Amino acid sequence: MSTATPSLGSAGRAGSRDGLRRAALAASAVLAVAGSAVGSGALGGTPIAQAAGGALSASATLVAPDGPAFAIWGVVYTGLLALAVWQLLPARTHDARQRATGWWVTASLLLNLAWVLTVQAGWVAASVVVIAALLVVLVVAFGRLLAGRPAGPLEAVVVDGTVGLYLGWVGVATVADAAAALKQAGLDAAEPAWAVAVLALTGAVGVFTAVRSRGRLAPGAALTWGLAWVCAGRLSGPDASSAAAAAAGAAAAVVAGTTAAVRLRVLSRARRR
Repeated sequence: MSTATPSLGSAGRAGSRDGLRRAALAASAVLAVAGSAVGSGALGGTPIAQAAGGALSASATLVAPDGPAFAIWGVVYTGLLALAVWQLLPARTHDARQRATGWWVTASLLLNLAWVLTVQAGWVAASVVVIAALLVVLVVAFGRLLAGRPAGPLEAVVVDGTVGLYLGWVGVATVADAAAALKQAGLDAAEPAWAVAVLALTGAVGVFTAVRSRGRLAPGAALTWGLAWVCAGRLSGPDASSAAAAAAGAAAAVVAGTTAAVRLRVLSRARRR
């Protein structure tokens, strides 16, 4: 009897923590989606592209993705809502991977909301700090997912796919946000040079992510998508730049090619076992 009571108590506390984690993730997902509606102007807020004097518009800097690129947010938010619902299923109550990542995903959603509100307030420099923190949180969450395998295709798409896509796109958004802050600070004289350097660095990070994740498709797809739209945006118009377009296009091709090559190698090895 003396050993049964602590065991039951521990199980009860673990169950309570699981319930709190699951509820927090679900609530933060709803808040993040509401924040995205504010950021789009649907709920009366100023669209992100117009907020802060247009500092984050598609033509604000040489590393800003062209307008259609931001449609990926719809996919990301849909995936996050699906993840929030999925982790509420009874079978996922004590899921080890959700225990390892749930609070990190919740933190990412709250930081996402904070970023929208910061940009709405016109604080571009502060928004860089927020989105950098968001990127770090997503790196941790994705890294924890890599420590174990998804239980099946549904989890692979809803959990790993969503977090990976979220991570890849936030990586692109962080670069664009930081570039906007640099330009706002008056460092626009050498913009073509540092734009090429930043895009090359983004491509290198994409290659590292592809290798580290063993060819997970979602982060590579999001990075490739964002870089391709940076290239498209620099091909014409008042913000055209052949150097930035070439750098973005090359980075997109390298990230896509590396991701595909690593993925095929991993699958080939798995088939030979």
